[in-house]
Amino acid sequence: MKIAMIGQKGIPSRAGGVEVHVEEIAAGLCEKDVQVDVYARKSYCDEINDKYRGINIKYIPSINTKSLDAITYTFLATIYALFLGYDVIHYHALGPSSMAWLPRLFGIKVVCTVHGLDWQREKWGRFGKLYLKFGEFIIAKFANEIIVLTNSMKKYFKEKWNRDSTVISNGVYIGKDIDANIITEKYNLTKDSYILFLARLVPEKGAHYLINAYKKLKTDKKLVIVGGSSYTDDYVNSLYKLADSDNNIIFTGFVKGKELEELYSNAYVYVLPSEIEGLPISLLEALSYGNCCIASDIDEICETMKEYGLYFKKGSEEMLSKVLYEVLNNKSLVARYKDTSKDFVLSEYNWKDKVVDTLEVYNKCVSIDKRK
Repeated sequence: MKIAMIGQKGIPSRAGGVEVHVEEIAAGLCEKDVQVDVYARKSYCDEINDKYRGINIKYIPSINTKSLDAITYTFLATIYALFLGYDVIHYHALGPSSMAWLPRLFGIKVVCTVHGLDWQREKWGRFGKLYLKFGEFIIAKFANEIIVLTNSMKKYFKEKWNRDSTVISNGVYIGKDIDANIITEKYNLTKDSYILFLARLVPEKGAHYLINAYKKLKTDKKLVIVGGSSYTDDYVNSLYKLADSDNNIIFTGFVKGKELEELYSNAYVYVLPSEIEGLPISLLEALSYGNCCIASDIDEICETMKEYGLYFKKGSEEMLSKVLYEVLNNKSLVARYKDTSKDFVLSEYNWKDKVVDTLEVYNKCVSIDKRK
């Protein structure tokens, strides 16, 4: 079977959850003798390779601006892919899926994965939101099969578009705890000495709520903000101003590799105060390292973390501050959640299972069975 994947910024990349999802699914499919070609943008890739983990990588140019990057990349990638004999073209996210109608005109099967309702995100202006809603419409009308990450999204597509979909969540590998070395040298961080936030620095991830809640506390523990801009420089600058040169609030920018592993391994608690989510891979990764996790009570996170973490009301700095105060003064509570998170996430969110589920969708799409 021959598959094209379009929509991710590139691999290997930690630019966002879509990129991690595509890399892990594509690599797993290659292990099952599926040919996978991933269409990437060089500017987002940590490395430039023609082949990576068995995946063929094809680099596509784009006009690298907030408004035109995804549109130009998706158009060119789709045109290129039309003539290479793919069994399935698999689009990821609403924006790139706006081109899903074109392969259908050529008789090519199309699968679309909805990673979230991106038009809800604050960073998009009027045109961007319309474009993303158009992508959602195209998915509903033209995709042979639709994949969603959560049951709430499955319900949404059924109620709004009367389309059935398959739930295939993100996955995770169990993290291996490692000692603090790089993060001690760079940021003076040690085991259990900090509260961790890790996400793109965009308004809907809620870093501003966390900074304000943290500032209400009297604690020696530091707040570590991991992530960078996604065409949101104004918002990032507002976070710097909100931190007000507090030496206990550390901005690391994007991190990867061993430094990222150390940050997960040595955090006291992990916090995700999102207003909007699909299924956050950073939350799954934090759980896989045995972290006590605190998150907003939106449906997607509640469905993901279940009773294996602590919650606060979305957008409430006061409630978040109270939860932080509780965990900072109750080590046994933190230990209880740390003891159960790894086993839970391994049983529910294993990448190998997600690869098998994706292959089943392809087989259904093309009406053949090539499972290995």
